[in-house]
Amino acid sequence: MTTWHLECSACASRAPGDALASVCPQCGQPYLVRYYSPPPPPHRVTARWDLWRYAPALPLRDGEAPVSLGEGLTPLLELPQLARELGVARLVVKDEGLNPTASFKARGMSAAVTRARALGVPGLVVPTAGNAGAAMAAYAAAAGLRARVYAPETTPPPILETIRAFGAELERVRGHIGDAGKCARAFAAESGFFDVSTLREPYRIEGKKTMGLELAEQLGWSLPTHIVYPTGGGTGLIGMWKVFGELREWGWLAPDVPLPKMIVAQAEGCAPMVRAVHAGADRGTPWEDPVTHASGLRVPAPLGDRLILRAVRESGGDAHAVSEEAIRAGTRALSVASGIDAAPEGGCALAVTRELVARRRIPPEATVLVFNTGSGASYRF
Repeated sequence: MTTWHLECSACASRAPGDALASVCPQCGQPYLVRYYSPPPPPHRVTARWDLWRYAPALPLRDGEAPVSLGEGLTPLLELPQLARELGVARLVVKDEGLNPTASFKARGMSAAVTRARALGVPGLVVPTAGNAGAAMAAYAAAAGLRARVYAPETTPPPILETIRAFGAELERVRGHIGDAGKCARAFAAESGFFDVSTLREPYRIEGKKTMGLELAEQLGWSLPTHIVYPTGGGTGLIGMWKVFGELREWGWLAPDVPLPKMIVAQAEGCAPMVRAVHAGADRGTPWEDPVTHASGLRVPAPLGDRLILRAVRESGGDAHAVSEEAIRAGTRALSVASGIDAAPEGGCALAVTRELVARRRIPPEATVLVFNTGSGASYRF
């Protein structure tokens, strides 16, 4: 028996939680998981030391073993000196580079591959800017499933070698992740492999939302005033905004705990969501010729554009893009100030924080949580 169903994020369409599903067949928009009843209170989380300690709040059947490599439970690190330098009351970094395969993508793939295996898929395929492909390859190997990954030729070589190391079939593609996505969908149609692209299946969001669950628990069931999130496909931002609403609905958060302002951080060379936020649009438009060395941000047309914009709008958040030079400076500053081996996406989030504080779009009394979504080691070659 499943305890959840799927709801389209844009129309009234529904699908059962025990059937294989991609995007909504009526409108082509992503499905979201909805639960029939609230999970038990937070003191009833399990004794596991991975994200599945929150199993009652995740799409897992009773008695089912998840596909897990020990993902989640990443640290929150206080950076008081950097907070003073930037001019905010408190600066905290959540270091997702400590996940399996060195990025936050492990969370989403753990949930997605768990459900795909349970539903009997013959294999998995994904387009990637890098980290998603490495994570999918690892979890497919753990699940005993075949895997194929399509990656742009510009993907950092250490990540490509990681994909190969897990036995996945790797196809390099000219162009950007959108071009890789077209190849992945064509292969899925001809092979029967299941496409686990960002938001083309509904469960990666559920794994990513555990970042929000964790930080709430780590902060004593409170939340920061601002979350600065490096945004490519945006699944993590969407998932966190989803779970913050669920935490309120379930009573895991006190009614007087304010929800954070969600801030999109992007690179100037690929900033479709920043452009859409400042235009007051409900949808993004594809970014022409995306260019940034932060490969996880090189997503010119995210499928979840509506959901990203909704989270920013509903939270009273913001969006900002910074230069390649600012990203490099932010990456180094984050590493030097914290001891974190920061990825350029994390550097982008810090650089955006610095510029928004300077422009008074983040106030000096703020508690700011910055996400470092991967490890800098993946980018050094």
